[in-house]
Amino acid sequence: MRLLEGRYGIARREWRLLAVLAAQGPLSPSALAEAAQLDRPRTSRATGVLAAKGLLSRQVQAGDARRAMVALTEAGKRLHDEIFPQVAAVNAQLVAVLHDAQVAVLDQALTQLTEQARRLNAELAQDVRADRRAGGSRRVRP
Repeated sequence: MRLLEGRYGIARREWRLLAVLAAQGPLSPSALAEAAQLDRPRTSRATGVLAAKGLLSRQVQAGDARRAMVALTEAGKRLHDEIFPQVAAVNAQLVAVLHDAQVAVLDQALTQLTEQARRLNAELAQDVRADRRAGGSRRVRP
């Protein structure tokens, strides 16, 4: 994070969006949020910041202003190409203390936890819904 924020002025969420767009190409804002595993409002704010920095563009679909595609600009591609090897090197140094078998177990455990979190989120989303208009401090008092 210090590398991204200190050297490049890029927050973790912004980096995640840049990395997803670099890997997958242009996406709709909803597809980008899903691929980055972020909620839509946070994705929207981060794409706005990245667009203001000139790192991505939002192109409205012809005939439907509600539909758009988000893509890296040339500056965004250059920044990703500069940062990615550095992030990959840090990650490689991080797991270098583990044996191959430990890395495999860690990878499997993280995959299982991610899938379980998705399942729980899908289940809970059915029953629980935040009323953001009511504000976070309102509570039902007995």
